[in-house]
Amino acid sequence: MAKEVLYLKIANIIQEQIFSETLKIGDKLPSIRTLQKLHNVSLNTIKQSFLELESKSLIESRPKSGFYISKTSNRKLSIPSMNKLKLSEKQTSSDDLITKVFNSVNDKSITRFSLGVPDPSLLPLAKLNKGVVKAVRNLEESGAGYEPVQGSINLRRNLAKWSFVLEGKLTEDDFVTTSGAINAIYNCLMAVTKRGDTIAIESPAYFGIIQMAQTMGLNIIELPTHPTTGVDLDALKKVIHKISVCCFMSNFSNPLGSLMPDENKEELVKLLTHHDIPLIEDDLYGNLFFGTSRPKPCKYYDEAGIVMWCGSVSKTLAPGYRVGWVAPGKFKEKIIRQKMVQTVSSPSLYQEVIADFLEHGRYDHHLRNFRNTLYTNSLHFQRTIEDHFPENTKISQPQGGSFLWLELDKRIDTALLYDTAIRQKIGFVPGRIFTQHDQYNNCMRLNFALEWKEKVALDLKRLGQLIKNSI
Repeated sequence: MAKEVLYLKIANIIQEQIFSETLKIGDKLPSIRTLQKLHNVSLNTIKQSFLELESKSLIESRPKSGFYISKTSNRKLSIPSMNKLKLSEKQTSSDDLITKVFNSVNDKSITRFSLGVPDPSLLPLAKLNKGVVKAVRNLEESGAGYEPVQGSINLRRNLAKWSFVLEGKLTEDDFVTTSGAINAIYNCLMAVTKRGDTIAIESPAYFGIIQMAQTMGLNIIELPTHPTTGVDLDALKKVIHKISVCCFMSNFSNPLGSLMPDENKEELVKLLTHHDIPLIEDDLYGNLFFGTSRPKPCKYYDEAGIVMWCGSVSKTLAPGYRVGWVAPGKFKEKIIRQKMVQTVSSPSLYQEVIADFLEHGRYDHHLRNFRNTLYTNSLHFQRTIEDHFPENTKISQPQGGSFLWLELDKRIDTALLYDTAIRQKIGFVPGRIFTQHDQYNNCMRLNFALEWKEKVALDLKRLGQLIKNSI
C-alpha cells in the first residue's frame, strides 16, 4: 500500500475513534513508537498521521508528555468552503472599505478583533526598551550613521543562525534587511515583474498584496485556497502558462490560517522551478505554530534560487520597529540595487535591538510564551463562536498564526454588519477586502492576538448576537 494511503488510513482510524468518543477529550494517545509497532509501519508514517490529525485540530502536542485528544476535537461547526478559480470576472475595488476599517484601529474604546498585530499586553515591551538603551550605548555614533545597504551585519548573522528550520542553508550574506515584510515583498515584485505581468495569489489573500499588485499594474489571478492545506496546486497548473510570479503564504496564511503540507511545498517549488517562475514567500507567521515544531518554508526546497523568502518581527515582537528581511536567492543583487536607490540603508538602531533579542535567547523565550497564549486564545474564540454564533457559521481551524476566518449565512453582508458593530464598539475585518472580485461578502476575519479577558469574551458574544439579529 502506498505511503500516503497508509498514513491517511491510520489517521482516519484515530479520527473515527475520536468522533465515536472511544477516545475522549484529554485522553493521551499511544506513543509514536507504540503505534509504529502496532501498525507495522515506519516512524515517519505515524508522524505524518499525527500531523494530519493536528492539522484538523483533533490532537495536540504537549512538550515532554506526548499527544492528547484536543479540546476542539468535538467542534460543532464546519470549516469554510473553498471558492472556484475565477479568470474573467470583473474586478471591483474595496479601497473605501479598507480605509473605513483602518480609520477605526486607533480608537482604543473599540474591541479590535480587526487589528492585524498583537495586543501590546502580549509583547515584551520592557525588555525591548532595555534593548534600545543598550543599542544606543553600544552602536557606533549611537546608531546615527549609515550602515551597509544590505543591512545590519549583526542582524543578518543572527537571522542566519536562527533560521534553523532551513538546516544551515542560509548565511548572513543571503539576507537583505527591509522596512517590514511588506517592503520586502514590494522589492521582490519590483525585481521580477513589469507592468502587465500576471501574479498568482491565494484567495482570500491579504489585501495589502492585492493593493500593491494593482498599483504596480499587475494582472492578478486568485487561486482557490483550502482553509486547511492552502493553495490548490491543480488550479495553479491550469494557469501556469499565464503566470509571471507567485506570492503565497505557505505557513498560516492571512486570513485563512492555512498550512501547506510539506509535500505540497516541495511540489510547488519543483513546478515553479521547471517553469522558471519566481515565488515570493511571505513567511510572516511561520514562527507562530501551535504544533511541536516550526513548519518548513518553501525556501527549504529551493535549489535554483527562485524562492524569495520574506519575514519580519511585526506580527511577533515589535510592529512599529519595521524590521524585516528577505532571502532573495538569485535576485539578491537586484534587491540591493533597488534598496540603494530607494532608501540608501535601513535605520540601524532597531535592527540592533532585534539582533540582540535573537542572539541572547529572548526572542525564543518570548515566542514560546506567545505561541501558548495564541493557542489558548484560539480555543477560547472557537468555543465562544460555537456557543454564541448562528449554527450555520463556518470557522477555520488554524494550526498557527493569529486569525480566524468565518463564513456566515449567505444573507449577511459583513460590510454592512461592520457599520453596526462599530457603533457597538466592536471591530472586525469584512471578508470583501481580501479579494479583487465580488465575493466573501458573508465572511469576516477575527484577530485573536488579544488579551483574553471578560470584555473581550463579552464583545465576542455580542458580535454573535449582532449576526443572529442580521439574519
